[in-house]
Amino acid sequence: MAPALLSAAQLHEPILPLVRPAVVVLHPDQTIQDALAAIRASAMPSSIHYFYVVDAERLVGVVPTPKLLGASPEHKVSEVMVHNVVAIPDWATVLIASEYFATRRLLAFPVVDAGGRLLGVVDVSLFTDEVIDLARRTYDDIFQLIGVHGTAQRSPWSAFKDRFPWLLCNVAGGLIAAFIASRFEYLLAEVVVLALFIPIVLALGESVSMQAVTLTLQSLTDGPFVFRRLTAALWKEFRTATLLGLGCGGVVGAVVLVWRGEPTVAATIASAIAASMVVACLLGVAFPAVLRAVNADPRIAAGPVVLALADVATLLFYFGFGARFLA
Repeated sequence: MAPALLSAAQLHEPILPLVRPAVVVLHPDQTIQDALAAIRASAMPSSIHYFYVVDAERLVGVVPTPKLLGASPEHKVSEVMVHNVVAIPDWATVLIASEYFATRRLLAFPVVDAGGRLLGVVDVSLFTDEVIDLARRTYDDIFQLIGVHGTAQRSPWSAFKDRFPWLLCNVAGGLIAAFIASRFEYLLAEVVVLALFIPIVLALGESVSMQAVTLTLQSLTDGPFVFRRLTAALWKEFRTATLLGLGCGGVVGAVVLVWRGEPTVAATIASAIAASMVVACLLGVAFPAVLRAVNADPRIAAGPVVLALADVATLLFYFGFGARFLA
C-alpha cells in the first residue's frame, strides 16, 4: 500500500518515522556486475532513483540508477559513485525535509544520524505539492530577509549582483555610524566607559529589529494594506519593545554599576539601550509595512535596510544620552 501523502498540518512532525529502509545498499569495493546481481536478487521495486553506498555503516556515496546501468561491469562502485552526498539529518522535521526537495532537483534523499550512518530514504512522492510550495516560500523568505534569493541557481556574477546592493546598505549604515561616533570623540575621551559598551548596544538594537522584521513578515498577508492594522501592530510592538528595552537595559546597567561603580553612567547606558531598542523594534514593524503600502515585496532585503537604520538610531540615542547626561 502506498504511504499517505503528507499535508501542511504535519510540517512540524519529525521526518524519521516516515523514513523507509534502503532496500539495497552498495559497497564501494563492489564491481558494477556484483552490484547489479545484488539488485536483481533483492526483487526491489522499479521506482528506485538512487543507490546509496555504505562503508562500515557510514554513507560514503550515491549512484544514480542510469549511471549504474550504463557503467562497465568490471568497474568498481567507488569509480562511478558521487562522493559528496546531500543527506537529511535524522532530527529534521517534515518542513526541513521538504525544503531539501524544494531547493534541490532530486527525487529522494538519504537520512543519516550524527555519525553519518544511513538510516533510510525519503522519497519525493511522500510530499504533496502544497507542502513543497510552502517549504519553497519559507526558504525564500529566510534568504530574502537578508537580501538573497535562496532557491535561484546563480552564477558568481549573478550572485554578486543579487547580494552586493544590499550589502551597500550595511556599508552606508556603518559609515553613517562612524560619522556619528566621530562627532562625539570628545565624549568618548571624557567617558571612556561608553566605548566599552558600544558593541553590546549595537547588537541589542540589531537583534531586536530583526526579531520585529521576522514577526512582521510572518503577519503580513497578500491582501491590501490596512492602516489600522499597522497602527495596532506598532502599538503592540511598542509595548513589547518597552519591556524588552527595560529588561536588557536593566541588566546591562546593573553590570556597569557593579563593574564601574558609576550610577549616572549606568543609568545613562540603560536608558539609551531601552530607548534604542524601542525605536529599532518600531523600525522592524514599520519598514516592511511601508513597503507593502507602496505595493513592494516587503521580504526583499528588509533585513539589511532595517539593520542599517537600527544602527544609526542606536548610536544617536547612545551618544545623545551620553552628551546630555555625562559630558
